[in-house]
Amino acid sequence: MTRQPEISPAHTASIVEFPATRARGELGAQRSSRRLMLTPKYGNGPCEVDVRYLWCGAADAPTVVVLGGISANRDVTSLDEAGKPGWWQSLVSAGGGVDLDHYRVLAIDWLTPNELNAQAVSSEDQADALAALLKALGITQLHAFVGASYGAMTALAFAQRHPREVGRLVLLAGAHRSHPLSTAQRSVQRGIVRMGQSTGQVDQALSLARQLAMTTYRGSAEFGRRFSGEPQWRGDRFHFPVEDYLDHAGQRFVERFDADRFLALSESIDLHEVAPEQVHAPSTLIGFPSDRLVPLADLCELQRRLHGPATLEVVESPYGHDAFLKEPEQLVPLLRQALR
Repeated sequence: MTRQPEISPAHTASIVEFPATRARGELGAQRSSRRLMLTPKYGNGPCEVDVRYLWCGAADAPTVVVLGGISANRDVTSLDEAGKPGWWQSLVSAGGGVDLDHYRVLAIDWLTPNELNAQAVSSEDQADALAALLKALGITQLHAFVGASYGAMTALAFAQRHPREVGRLVLLAGAHRSHPLSTAQRSVQRGIVRMGQSTGQVDQALSLARQLAMTTYRGSAEFGRRFSGEPQWRGDRFHFPVEDYLDHAGQRFVERFDADRFLALSESIDLHEVAPEQVHAPSTLIGFPSDRLVPLADLCELQRRLHGPATLEVVESPYGHDAFLKEPEQLVPLLRQALR
């Protein structure tokens, strides 16, 4: 299943070898936005859009783009030890899997149709926004693009559309297209939210959609271990152990996410499709057998069809699709090796 990558001469210029030890320099962060011109795939021509980004790490280091799922944002990490940690702080940090002593990490907030004046937003739009941002920041080539879930889809779109601007790909729990069963599950979630919008119950609907999504993000083994207790009678009905967990997850999502944004980015996942044969960058794929949204078979197909050399790493985890968030101990050495 796994074949070792061979780096072609076309990519050797992007490879940076670091010494075993390197004195820690000053880490800096630039959290800002740039107004850029884009031509959205589902839009009506060129438009200006503000791309919000975080660029942090060692100032003299090569840049690595890091992007996550649709609920992630540019705050992938935080350099403020007393502040709120980033959503992938366990992997993107000084000394971490994506080592800020060795790399400068670039992340963006996802764009939406409203910002693009478009009917929908595509992974290609996100990739083009990144390419325009790189040019604005004076970055001629990325050392690597690390993408998880929707971020992996955007990484593939970027490598297909802007092949000269990326040295390598690291793709976690994301493939060249959405599996039809995953599309079916997200379609039901979007239907719930649209019904809530039409009946004036948006928050309730968004919460239910998120609760349903949680049953697809996590693995059966985790649910079986955590929520196998007896139901309790509360008020006028039985409540099962898993319901408190789902209610909490739904409420937290409503507090930080907008229904229209959810609909657009969920749909963007299912609109995504890249021809692997057009992706030349050396790639490391990381998959999880318990992931029901991105089956391991899809990553095997992606590895087989990629034009560039590709390695598939299989990580056992009970956490399903969310394993890329929950398994830092297993992922740190894989990321270090993939970026070296």
